[in-house]
This record gives sequence, structure tokens and C-alpha cells, in this order.
Amino acid sequence: MEFLLDTANIDDIKKYQEIIPLSGVTTNPSIIKKEGKADFFDRLAQIKKLIGDKRSLHVQVVATTTEGIVADAHAVLAKLGKDVYIKIPVNQAGLAAIKILKKENVRITATSIYTELQGFLAIAAGADYLAPYYNRMENNNIDANKVISDLNQVINHEQRNTKILAASFHTVSQITSAIANGAQAVTVAPSFIAEGLESHLITDAISDFTSDWESIFGKTTISTL
Repeated sequence: MEFLLDTANIDDIKKYQEIIPLSGVTTNPSIIKKEGKADFFDRLAQIKKLIGDKRSLHVQVVATTTEGIVADAHAVLAKLGKDVYIKIPVNQAGLAAIKILKKENVRITATSIYTELQGFLAIAAGADYLAPYYNRMENNNIDANKVISDLNQVINHEQRNTKILAASFHTVSQITSAIANGAQAVTVAPSFIAEGLESHLITDAISDFTSDWESIFGKTTISTL
């Protein structure tokens, strides 16, 4: 199981890589936009240095033609290193680019996935990760859990190395549902990590334990007894 952060914010990455078992960082043009006028390659290089070689960085292309996508991928790899995963939307131009780049052994995250057909084609093209957009599917009356489950079934049946990297969440429960239905990885905004670990149920339980301890031992901890 892999947990990735969907952000380009350096402070958030620094914070949460100390808290969660972080597997990597994903970015896209919308994520980059949130950081204002930050230099594109400089920011990504900072992130890559921060997370180190054992965690993955996923960078999305912006070109819309096959030739442009391949050129974008080559530029990213030249600037950031060949271990970066190139995120490519699965449409006709993108799928053709995935085929070209996989012949060059480029690491690919197939993204903007809404249907089983997109996923099946990306698997057959050799994509390393599939990124189905969970909340966006739900908003368009597509059963996100079924799509993830069906993709996982094909991956297992064909013994592929492709992993499902579920993305685009609106609630913590969507994240857990994606994992329960077969996603081997999820990429989430830092706010969902905070929400999932700081609910009132958790804080209330901790408060009760603290109160019971202090009623016997006062303002001490186990290490100070």
C-alpha cells in the first residue's frame, strides 16, 4: 500500500513525510497553479531532493498532441532525472505517447482515467500506474469502486506490474473505499491526512486517556515516573 501527497507545497511535504509512510509526490498543472509563480523546474527539483531517491515524483505533461507529449516528457526527464514518472492523460494522443515512451523505458503514470476501457488500454500499453479520478467519476454517475475493482481484477489476472494510484478525492471515506476496492496506492491532498488523523473522535479518546492518567499520576508521563 502506497500513500502519496498530491501537492507541490514544500512545507506540507516536509511536514507529512515525517508523519506518514510517504511513498511519493504527485503534481499536475492545477496543483502547480496553487503555488503561484514558482519556477516550474526549480520547484520540482526541490521536491525531488526533499523526498529522496526512495520516493517517487510524478510530473504531468501539458502538451495535447502525441509529439508534444513526448517532447514534454523528454524535457522533464532531462531536467529532473530518468526516475521521474511522467503523468499522461489517457486519450488518443496520450495513449500513443505512452506506447512510444514505454519503448524508451520511461516510467508512466496514466492519468485522467474515468472508465475501464481507458484503464485496460493503459495496462496493455505498459503503464506503471493508473490514476482513476475517484470523486470526478462519482460526480458523473460513474461507479468509481467498480472501475477500480475491475481494473485490479485484470491486473491480477494478467499478472501485470501496473498499480492503481487512485486520485481526485473529496472525502476521507472515498480514500478508504478506493483502497478497499483494490487501489494499491492513493494520492491525497495534505488536508485529508490532517482530517483523517485529527477527528474529534480521536482527540476525545486521547483527552479521556490523559484525564484518567492525570487523576492518578498527575502531570507526569511514563518516561518521568
